[in-house]
Amino acid sequence: MREKVINYSFFFTGLMLFGLGNAIAVQVKYLGLHPWEVLNVAMFQKFGFSIGTWSTLIGLLFVALSWFMNRKYINIGTFLNALLIGPFTDLFLWLDFLPKATNTYLDYLNLACTMVIAGIAGGMYVAGGVGAGPRDGFMLSIAERTKLSVSRARILVELVVLAIGFTLGGPAAVASFFYTLIQSPIFQYTLKFFRNLRMQLIEGQVQQQGRV
Repeated sequence: MREKVINYSFFFTGLMLFGLGNAIAVQVKYLGLHPWEVLNVAMFQKFGFSIGTWSTLIGLLFVALSWFMNRKYINIGTFLNALLIGPFTDLFLWLDFLPKATNTYLDYLNLACTMVIAGIAGGMYVAGGVGAGPRDGFMLSIAERTKLSVSRARILVELVVLAIGFTLGGPAAVASFFYTLIQSPIFQYTLKFFRNLRMQLIEGQVQQQGRV
């Protein structure tokens, strides 16, 4: 039971941080957003609802696609990821405490913070072991079917998503091409760090129970 509490604590904290990173990015969207957020914002600007709502709807769409392509990448964590990151993003935007665009170097600082936070968030929620996100599952399915490497499949999918978002009027700019390049190494490092931390916490709990 305690192991599950630790796992889900990492998972939900990671999702919340991901929503925070997305919300910060939206404030300086003129610099360019992550391809998936370009699509979410484009749908919001064109059809209404909210950015978080579109994040959820698109996430669920990719859950369905992954379900038909390869069900092994679908689990409870996949659904929770699809359902929660969007509302977390909307919540932080609604609270209205995040710094607005100033059209100065501070906007680039905010953008850098976004990329770091998202990289940390991804490492944290994946380290929880509850499950990967719907977009990750879809890219893994694409990699498996096309025999491409995971990194190439990710680049291919994100370029297609970016093109669709840009065509719909989303905020695609130079920074959109740097998200994966910057976030990936941060994700890899923090994933290893949080996995080790999670195991230390779990083993500590087991040792404490053994002494009782």
